[in-house]
Amino acid sequence: MQRLSSIRYTYIRSHLYILFLTMLTLLTFLLTLNVLFSPSWLTGVSIVVFLLSYFIISVIFSFYIGFKASGKLKARIDYLSVLIAQLSRGNYTVKKDDNGDDEVGRIAEELNELGNKMQGQVKSLQRLADEKSDYAKTAHKAATIEERQRLARDLHDAVSQQLFALTMMSQATVRLIEKNPEKAIVQMKEIAATALQAQTEMRALLLHLRPVHLSGDSLPVGIKQLVQELEQKSCIDFKVHMDPFTRLSETTEEHVFRIVQEALSNTLRHAEATEVLIEVKVHSKELFIHISDNGKGFELSSQQKMASYGLKTMKERSEEIGGTFAIRSKEGEGTHIDIRIPLQVREDESDD
Repeated sequence: MQRLSSIRYTYIRSHLYILFLTMLTLLTFLLTLNVLFSPSWLTGVSIVVFLLSYFIISVIFSFYIGFKASGKLKARIDYLSVLIAQLSRGNYTVKKDDNGDDEVGRIAEELNELGNKMQGQVKSLQRLADEKSDYAKTAHKAATIEERQRLARDLHDAVSQQLFALTMMSQATVRLIEKNPEKAIVQMKEIAATALQAQTEMRALLLHLRPVHLSGDSLPVGIKQLVQELEQKSCIDFKVHMDPFTRLSETTEEHVFRIVQEALSNTLRHAEATEVLIEVKVHSKELFIHISDNGKGFELSSQQKMASYGLKTMKERSEEIGGTFAIRSKEGEGTHIDIRIPLQVREDESDD
């Protein structure tokens, strides 16, 4: 039924309506002529034969002319539909060359202007993201000072006190070695346990100090290093496929890296997966990132119960740099994340 409501069949129906009205007019005219003048050549059989022949021939021409007349218009409208779909997916570089002066041509021209405006807005968003990154760096400096003060308190309250206890216990043990060897052995075991606890807390503090950004590395290098680190700390099999591409702006690469990091973090915490696939591809001046796992998945309607903050953060980061974020998941079928980012040339490369 949906196909019968298309433009092509609408054209054919309009021709059939005209055929029906024309036959009624001819039938009325012939009957009137027969009643008023009763010519010998105009009989009921001749009227039926004429109208039937006219109907058959007209139906054939209606279908043929309807298909031919609507074909070009249908192709133009289908192309407009494809153009709108591309714009909705974030591909603002596609254009429609339509030289027609009718309504379809004007719509194509307006869609081209809309694509240009959206592309300009993407550049504005990325420029704002760069400015936001500068403000974030300033705020990061202040947060770094505060974090250093907190770490200093933690070091004083935990590790420093344990090291002081180790010093006092080791000195006491040295004095007990000759007088009471058995008690010295017990204290040595306590010293070893205290040292192990201090070492564990120090490792936790060092892990907390590890930067969660690219630190000047390119995006592919950062992703590979992140995956290598996660492989050492988990039993998940990571598969990474990345196309070569030129360096993006610092803000864009930072956002994409944080999105990938957040996605992998959610996988480690919630998915219970054994395999994770990461694909980074470049096509038609766009960067495509696909992240999927074979974990337990979840129903999207209940995403507020699991990693909703992480999903919201990834979506916001994608939109901040003019991209789109989509997630597909179902219980027992894993989770699939698709991110599309328009590529923008770095300012230092464009100057060259």
